[in-house]
Amino acid sequence: MLNRRHFIKNSTTLSVAGLLFQRKLFSGNMLIPGLPLPGIQLFTFFNVLENDVAGNLKKIAAIGYKEIESAFSRKPGFYGFSAREFNTILNDNGLSWKSHHVLGAPFRMPPGAKPPAGPDGKPISIPPMKNLRDNMQELIDGIAEAGIPYLVCATTPFDNEEELKKSIDTLNKSNEACKKAGLVLAYHNHDAEFLPVNGKTTYDRLLTETDVVMELDLAWVVKAGVDPVSLFKQHAGRFHMWHVKDLDKTKTNPLPVGTGIVHFKNIFENASVSGLRHFFVEHDMPDDPFASITTSMENIKKIIQ
Repeated sequence: MLNRRHFIKNSTTLSVAGLLFQRKLFSGNMLIPGLPLPGIQLFTFFNVLENDVAGNLKKIAAIGYKEIESAFSRKPGFYGFSAREFNTILNDNGLSWKSHHVLGAPFRMPPGAKPPAGPDGKPISIPPMKNLRDNMQELIDGIAEAGIPYLVCATTPFDNEEELKKSIDTLNKSNEACKKAGLVLAYHNHDAEFLPVNGKTTYDRLLTETDVVMELDLAWVVKAGVDPVSLFKQHAGRFHMWHVKDLDKTKTNPLPVGTGIVHFKNIFENASVSGLRHFFVEHDMPDDPFASITTSMENIKKIIQ
């Protein structure tokens, strides 16, 4: 277990540095006060991060990102490191670890889907991944030891009523276990959760049959034809986190923020209604992740000022 006093001391140091950065970022005419510091979802770097973890995190920090959400790794632990080791690397680069993604149930490829390609163009080998249904307490204990405040269910099965009920049960049990460990459990959406089933969507069911908070993926909710701000107003304060990425005109391909069809200005102006505490830029499998997140950072500054 990490020394609590040491963790609080590090967190305080990062908070002071973060406030200084925020003042610099929001200098001039600040139109949207109170926004959290910009974060990055490391799935953006799925094909490159583990080649040089410390070096790549240093580059991410240099672009201006301050908060980190981790995801799946092809190496044991967190990108080949223990939670404590990975947290040290983040702190050394002025980065604060806020959230981690896990599966809700054993992983399976969607029908007809193929594994993503690696840098060599060949399908990657997906290692066994722990999940909340089978490994709940182990996952929670590991995240609690790292001092990360949020654990996020990245995806869970809901293709039929039986699967959905199991997933809701898993989320409710995991939520109670997270609370006991001092963590906050969140759920991350794709677009399929917004398809109507017997007059009600899976997302409606998750909102009403669990009390987990939501990490709203802005691009996927727009793809589903749903207005994020309407969701904020219907469930004010429920959306502690966002994934911030754009979409092309076909609503198929993710793009850097500000280069597609998502109307971010109105969304960010309603951040307080959302209950926003952290937002993470994400771009699924970009050709050049550093170019993508640089463009996103430049455009976010324009959007929020």
